[in-house]
Amino acid sequence: MSRWPMPSGCCSAARTAEVPTMSAVPQPLGPQAHGASPRRVGWRLPRAWVPYVLLSPFLLLFAVFGVFPLVFSLWLAFQSWEPTSGLASMRFVGLENFVFALQDEWFWKSLGNTGWLALVSGVPQHLVAIPLACFIHAALRRSRNAMVGAYFVPYITSTVAIAILFSSLFSTDYGLINAALGVLLPGDPVDWLNDPQRIKPAIALIVFWRYVGFNLVLYLAALQTIPKDLYEAAKMDGASQLQQFFYITLPSLKPMIFFGVTLSVIGGLQLFEEPFILTGGRGGSDQAGMTTAIYLYRMAFDFNDFGAASAMSWLLFVLVVALTWLTHRAFNPRRKAD
Repeated sequence: MSRWPMPSGCCSAARTAEVPTMSAVPQPLGPQAHGASPRRVGWRLPRAWVPYVLLSPFLLLFAVFGVFPLVFSLWLAFQSWEPTSGLASMRFVGLENFVFALQDEWFWKSLGNTGWLALVSGVPQHLVAIPLACFIHAALRRSRNAMVGAYFVPYITSTVAIAILFSSLFSTDYGLINAALGVLLPGDPVDWLNDPQRIKPAIALIVFWRYVGFNLVLYLAALQTIPKDLYEAAKMDGASQLQQFFYITLPSLKPMIFFGVTLSVIGGLQLFEEPFILTGGRGGSDQAGMTTAIYLYRMAFDFNDFGAASAMSWLLFVLVVALTWLTHRAFNPRRKAD
């Protein structure tokens, strides 16, 4: 209590003066009432633009390193250009580069070499991968992944390392292949990399060895999608293993076979790395190992004729499209109208 008495009514008046009414206290407005910062007025990205902005880095890189080289290559196919003289030296020549390519003997020889290698190395890949995948799928359980991984290793191995390895294996003097052949068939060692009749089989063997594991993985994945009920019903009807393979497995694998054969056709026609390293970039003796991709490289960088090289590349592109279309027709024939 206060030592000095206060007049009556003073306490109520003092309290009234000290505590102002709610109407007298200024109230904050907007987001400041909760301690938030004031709203900033500025430009906002429309929501519909967000996906395009996020994709813009990829689209920019694809335009620079994907679309532009294609367009520039098509433009070069109609030009005569000496790269060392600069872009100003370009001269429009129309279809002369295409006419030259179609009349060039080396170009046709490279196409023949490419077709031979694509056929000899591509067909055995599938003839071996399909039954091998069926065996692994049916017979192996615990060691399946290890077996598939062992076959898949050559596909992910560096092409340069593979080519150098097989260069040693095919060596005339100290190669293991000639050593094994000397034990089985005594005679003079085979000059695999310098004999025109031997170099293409050597390249085809390397390509087959490298890509058979990739096709094995494709077919093994497709086999796991075939319902087991089909095989159980076939067993109840008395179908043999061979009949199950031809009437159940192969028809079910048809979409994957089409996919694998298409990849083999495209990859075979673009074959470059293995023969380039084995032949030293020259195509070997009598140009027996020179594929079309190697000849395009030599035409551009050895002979300094980028216009003819571009024309040949587009002719090769047309050939790839045509063979891919024929492959599609072979696996998907049109049904005749009743």
